[in-house]
Amino acid sequence: MEIENHKEEVPFAYYLEKYKSLDPQEAAQRLNILYDAENQKFRFRFMGHEYEADYPEFAVRVLDEEDDGKNLLMHHLPAQTFILRYLLEGQFIKSSGKFITFREVPTYGELYLQPFTGRCIKRLTYGFGYKLDVFERAMERIPGAVKIHAADTAYEFELVNGYYMRFLFWAGDEEFPPSAQILYSDNFPYGFHAEDMVVAGDLSITIVKNLSL
Repeated sequence: MEIENHKEEVPFAYYLEKYKSLDPQEAAQRLNILYDAENQKFRFRFMGHEYEADYPEFAVRVLDEEDDGKNLLMHHLPAQTFILRYLLEGQFIKSSGKFITFREVPTYGELYLQPFTGRCIKRLTYGFGYKLDVFERAMERIPGAVKIHAADTAYEFELVNGYYMRFLFWAGDEEFPPSAQILYSDNFPYGFHAEDMVVAGDLSITIVKNLSL
């Protein structure tokens, strides 16, 4: 197959090949997710929805809603690459219940701070900073997302099994522009690389934007 979009298709192809040699039982135990050995399928949650992924030939499908052709995980290579990396390299460590900023991510958080600020914080701020009502309606459409008492408006949601994120907004006024913050449950650095946490922010913002349309 001729690769047209190298930025998306090359990494997807690389992890797709590695996936074929994955030990599925080890992966399920490492991630604390279900693996149906008889039917060769992983079961996991992503942004509040239930999914299954075939093994060893990777294919992912949503289980709890109709596919309207807009489901990001089923039709977006970067999202599928993220899940492949999660299955291949992630591990589940229970959160203490605390949340951290990206800057607090050990070792590599500072290295990826600039991409995180551009791809996540600025995108979230400029996307919804003056439309907090639109943001709230979109967040209410994410299964399991809950409004929390923080900032001017804030929501907590589960990205994948046991890993949670928070979007916080402060409304702007005549003197100051709006601002946003993204927090991660404190188990994220144990289950994901810093670059994956940037992608997690980017993907979840895309989903919220899609839900706001």
